[in-house]
Amino acid sequence: MGKGISGNALKMIAAAAMLTDHAGAVLIEVGILGPALFMDSAEVPDALLPWLLADALLRLAGRIAFPIFCYLLAEGFCHTRNAGTYALRLLVFAVLSEIPFDLALFDTWFYPGYQSVYVTLLLGLLLLMTLKRIGDGGAPWKKIAAVVGFGAAAQLLKCDYGAFGTTLIALFYFTRKNRRMQTICACLALIWEVTAPLALIPIRMYNGTRGKARLKYGFYAFYPLHLLVLWGLRLWLIG
Repeated sequence: MGKGISGNALKMIAAAAMLTDHAGAVLIEVGILGPALFMDSAEVPDALLPWLLADALLRLAGRIAFPIFCYLLAEGFCHTRNAGTYALRLLVFAVLSEIPFDLALFDTWFYPGYQSVYVTLLLGLLLLMTLKRIGDGGAPWKKIAAVVGFGAAAQLLKCDYGAFGTTLIALFYFTRKNRRMQTICACLALIWEVTAPLALIPIRMYNGTRGKARLKYGFYAFYPLHLLVLWGLRLWLIG
C-alpha cells in the first residue's frame, strides 16, 4: 500500500465529522436551544450562551464531512462497474433514512419540507451519469444545462445543501484529472463555510486504495443509525 490514507479511512473521517455536526444539530439545536437559536444574541438568556458556543464549535468541526462525501461519490462513480446499482443503493438508503432524519432533525415521523443528504447524493450521481453520457467532448451547453437542471431539482426537492451540493459533486468530477485545479476550485466553492475547505487536506491524502476491511454497507447504514441514536439520546437526556 502506498503512502496516504485509504478510502475507508477517508470515510471514517467524514463519518466522525458528520456525527460531530449532527450532535450539535440534534442534541443542542433541537433539544436545548430551540427558538433561542434564531434570537438576536442580545436576547438569548445567559444560561444558553455556552450552548450556543458549543453548537457553533460542533457545527464548524462537522463542516468537512459533506465535501468528503461529494469527493468520494465522484471517485466512486469513476470506478464503479454499474452506476445503476450504485444509484439504486443510494435510493434504498435514502428511503431507509427518511424517518430517522425527520425524527432527529424535525422531531416528527415525516417532514416533507427538507430532504436528507442521501437525496442530494443520489441527484449528484444521476447528474454524473448524465455528464458521462454527454461525454468529455460534448457540447458545453449540454453540460451546463445538466448541472443547472439537477441543481434546480435539488432546490425544488429541498435537499440538504440543495443546488450547491449537486454542483460541488459535478465540480469534483470535472476536475478529476487535475488535482491542483480540483483543490483550488473546491476551496473557492467551499470558502463560504469557513472550515469546509479543510476537507481538502484528508482528500489530498487519499491514496486511491479502498482499504482492507469491507465496510461499504456499514458506512451506508451509519447515516440512519447514528441519527436514531442521537434522537434516542436526546429523548433520554432532554425529553
